[in-house]
Amino acid sequence: MASANGKGKMRSGTAGEPMIDFYRAIVFPNHVRDQRQRHGFAKLLRLSANIPEIPYIRLSKIERGEVVARPDELRRIAAALGIAPADLLLDIDAPDFDIAVWALPFSDGAEIDLTEERFAVLLGAALRARRTLDPALTIAAIERDFGLPPVNLSRVENAQKPFSRWNSAVRDSLFALFGVADEAALRRDVEQRHAAGQLTSFLAGIANPEARHARTREKIAELAAALEAEPAQPISARAVLPLPASGPVAALHLLPVYGAPRPNGLIGHQPTGETVEAPHIAGPRAFGLKVSRATLGGGLPAQSTVVADPDRLPMPGGLAALREGEDWRLLSVASSRDGRMIGYSVNPDMEVALDDCDPASLAAIVSAVFL
Repeated sequence: MASANGKGKMRSGTAGEPMIDFYRAIVFPNHVRDQRQRHGFAKLLRLSANIPEIPYIRLSKIERGEVVARPDELRRIAAALGIAPADLLLDIDAPDFDIAVWALPFSDGAEIDLTEERFAVLLGAALRARRTLDPALTIAAIERDFGLPPVNLSRVENAQKPFSRWNSAVRDSLFALFGVADEAALRRDVEQRHAAGQLTSFLAGIANPEARHARTREKIAELAAALEAEPAQPISARAVLPLPASGPVAALHLLPVYGAPRPNGLIGHQPTGETVEAPHIAGPRAFGLKVSRATLGGGLPAQSTVVADPDRLPMPGGLAALREGEDWRLLSVASSRDGRMIGYSVNPDMEVALDDCDPASLAAIVSAVFL
């Protein structure tokens, strides 16, 4: 019978079964969330508005431990909070540190399916083995011949989510890559490779809590050393804009807000009768868009309003609104290994090659307001 513990690992009672690390996506646990809340920022969106140099999605990934922050990013976060950068680091070897407790606030509450977690790990190992055994199967060849972009190749190989959560395009690419007809055949193929011992040497690189812990310890130590080695910088308190001593107060520039929930995660271009304050960087055609539902995950709640600017093109690390007919779709923007911009949605789980979209259908998200 499988067992799990608070350090984030699970072993099956059957010899030869893979270890499952439920926290394999966490590479940088930190004190950002508790320091943020301790210093008066109940929501990450509030803090993000004070750190324009770090895109909101990037800041969210740092707080959730999904990416390792750079020293300059830690300094900017610390400056916005009025603390020392080192106060954002934690000691993962401390007796009272438990990654299960640390990760709990970021959980979506869904029950873990051990069978699907196991298959995700085995599939990642099988894909790594497939590439290793065939030198011609390069990253570029996989994208060209099987339609699997490098960013998704990496995510599958690292078992970032269960197979059922991949969209049909990724699943079809994997069927073609393994030369099988459907999901059932893929599962049989992967299990046969595992039973034959072909995946053993690849499993430890995907779901080994001890290895993850060691890598995380090394990264945090490197950050601590970098912060200590750099000349100390004065930590400024959060900026508070003073009211003018005299003279008229400039009128706020208010933008109309649109939005109504549509099927498949779309947002209808329907007036809400609400307005939102325009940020100083917003262009003349900017407008507010009611998020309507958390299509990008819990970091951007349904009650949020974003400001979309059709005169600015999206950039990696930010957010975008894509026009689909009369509706809009919100996407987080990333860059693939070959420099292409890819837009991602969590619910529904999908990706869009933004470079292939008509620029007139795209709008950069320049601010977000949590209401």
